[in-house]
Order: sequence, then C-alpha cells, then structure tokens
Amino acid sequence: MKIRVNQITESPKEKSFEEGTDELNRMYGGERVRDFHFPPVVNAHLLYYRSGQELFFQGSLSGAIEGICSRCLKSYSLPLEKEFNLVLLPDPLGLKSRELNRDEMGLSYYSTEEIDLAPLIHEQVLLALPIRPLCDDQCRGLCASCGAELNQGPCGCAPSQGDPRMAAFHVLKQDQKPSAR
Repeated sequence: MKIRVNQITESPKEKSFEEGTDELNRMYGGERVRDFHFPPVVNAHLLYYRSGQELFFQGSLSGAIEGICSRCLKSYSLPLEKEFNLVLLPDPLGLKSRELNRDEMGLSYYSTEEIDLAPLIHEQVLLALPIRPLCDDQCRGLCASCGAELNQGPCGCAPSQGDPRMAAFHVLKQDQKPSAR
C-alpha cells in the first residue's frame, strides 16, 4: 500500500487494507529451519494525518501466524494483534550520506513523494513476534536423550545425574550442617 504525501491532510483519514507477507516468508523461510510462517496477508487498519511536514500513522494489525515451538517442534497458531504509532519526518539532506546522532536514532524519515507502507507494516509484524516461539508456556519439550515428547508423559530414560562440573558444589552443600539457634 502506498500513500502520496500530498494526499495526507491535517484532518485524519482512515483506511483498512490487507498487506502481503511474501517478503516476510522469504526472510523466515527458505531452506533453513523456520520459526514462523506468515499468512498470505495481514489485516491492517490505519489512521493517518499530518502536522506541517511531520506525518503521523496510528494503526493496528491482525492475523494468525504459524509458529514452530522451539521446545517440542510442533506447529501452532499464534494470533497477531498489534497496535502501533509511527511518525515520519522529512529526510534532512539525505541521511544516508552522514552518520546519525543520538537524537535521530529512534526517528523514521521519508524522502519521496510517496510513502510505501509495506516495509513499515512488515517491521511492525516482526516487532509483534515473540523472541522465542512456544506453543505453551508450560511446554516441556523433547527429551535430550531419546527425543520423546515430554508433554505426552515421561520418557523411559534414567534421571539425569546433573552436570559433572557441579559435583564439587553438591558435596559442599551436603557437608553443611544446619546451624543451631
């Protein structure tokens, strides 16, 4: 979706549209193991206006993303519900040609007569993703020895003896006697 800068007025306008996710699927797909698969489109609702040269965008995204649990490796559906606010400023003399200072780091700029919303929407979708995809917070994952899914029940492996590098600490803990008060 593209919006011409000269069509953005001081009075707010609303627009609902669908944004394609092919680029996101290329980033997260391919021959590598993927954590997420995006639906063909995400739904976007946008309120936009301007104040002088500054452009303001308030919106929300919705959809359903398919995730691969990082513990049990099963596929699960992750609802996407994200609200966002963006402010775009005119690009002062081509920022690509100079280094940004600290005050400019959190700002976004525009330099053309048309705003392409696709990269901004894609960025917001990525910001809505969890750091580590989990089908459930209580997911027990797979056994490190036999690969059995621990959500289905315990596996037949012997209990772990712990990290042998920590044996000295275990001995110290056993040697401590409770203090008499």
